[in-house]
Amino acid sequence: MEKILIIDDEAFIRENVNRVLRDEGYQVIPAVNGNSALELVASEEIDLALLDLNLGPENGIDVLKSMKEIDPDLLVIVITGYGSVESAVESLKLGAFHYMKKPFKADALRLIVKLALQTNSLKREVRTIRKGELEFFEKIPMVGVSSALKEIMRQAREVARHSDATVLITGESGTGKELISKSIHHLSARREAPFVEINCASIPVNLLESELFGHEKGAFTDAGSRKPGLFETANKGTIFLDEVGEMEPAMQAKLLRVLENRTIRRIGGTKSIEVDVRVIAATNRNLKEAIQSGAFREDLYYRLNVFPIHIPPLRERREDIPVLVKFFLEIYSRKFSRDFKMIDPRALEMLAGYRWPGNIRELKNTIERICIMNCGPSLLPEQLPAEMTTGENAAATIPFIPMLSELGLEETVNRFERDIIKSALEKSGGNVLQAAHLLKIPRGTLRYKMEKMEIQFEKD
Repeated sequence: MEKILIIDDEAFIRENVNRVLRDEGYQVIPAVNGNSALELVASEEIDLALLDLNLGPENGIDVLKSMKEIDPDLLVIVITGYGSVESAVESLKLGAFHYMKKPFKADALRLIVKLALQTNSLKREVRTIRKGELEFFEKIPMVGVSSALKEIMRQAREVARHSDATVLITGESGTGKELISKSIHHLSARREAPFVEINCASIPVNLLESELFGHEKGAFTDAGSRKPGLFETANKGTIFLDEVGEMEPAMQAKLLRVLENRTIRRIGGTKSIEVDVRVIAATNRNLKEAIQSGAFREDLYYRLNVFPIHIPPLRERREDIPVLVKFFLEIYSRKFSRDFKMIDPRALEMLAGYRWPGNIRELKNTIERICIMNCGPSLLPEQLPAEMTTGENAAATIPFIPMLSELGLEETVNRFERDIIKSALEKSGGNVLQAAHLLKIPRGTLRYKMEKMEIQFEKD
């Protein structure tokens, strides 16, 4: 029930507003002056305030300012007499939702209050959606410019149109399989129904069946009451079976029957229950190898693999790394009140050259750790974890090649050549002859290229 605060020093106005709005199902809270109104705004969850600008000795504009300081999002409808229209206009500039002139009709009051509360509801919904999107994309965002990622998103959009098609997502841990599954759900006609996820590797074998299919009361020792399973919970929506490759053979057979018949049976139950669910499964295992070894059923594999989507590891789409680094740096710089504005080219080169065995999840955690420990304004090489500079997965000595989409082929080649020459000169301590030997080109050729590219050196 929405709470509406009426602030007016005239008793009959408070009583009339209370009568009209109470009949509409609202809870009306009266206040006779500004001080009591401010106390209520500070202590109660007020959805809407009706404020008379003429509160005897008090200035309604000052009361409005104070209420907005306590709750900037509070919707306020100001009530004004005939001679106070200028004050009403001033109140609108201060953030009031609307103003009503006395005397006002009951129907007009009902309409304005309804519109104000609808606006409030939409604002809350937008904030919730934005918060959810931020949490959603902050977790493992599918951000990037690579052709591989664009193809994955194209496939996700296409299969989302076919809301019954089963999807199998493969890829290493941390590549974003969960996010792709959520994207498919939210892009599909099932978006208003539940999205239910379960990690098949994290649930003990003896509990997984109960989690998926539910149980009847008394089905086993601890079954004190009936419990619907996740397939029932996800009815009309999507169930995401993460790490399906870790499922035991006995459970694989039961899952196969669900996919074939679209029915489940609770443990201890005798009745088959129809379920309308899209199944999206994911695994970081090679299921074809698992089939050969007898660890995974071939018939289940083909039931799951109706629409396959493979997500390559981050090291195979390096052009996405700079975009992801900037994305996470912006998020965590804001989250931890840091001042990161730039990324040192050497640091970006090391980040782009690192192999990222943990994929996007590892990159996200790395940037978060950097933002916790450092203030900016530039992300520097010395702020990177040691494994990115000296470990087995560290960047190779060849500099990272910039994105063709930004520079074009000729400029990319020129920059790449310049970086290699500079790297050779640094290794040789500025000795042109030694640098030419490292590059396996004549000394004269190197000198010509250095002059053309305006590369400075200290000694010959």
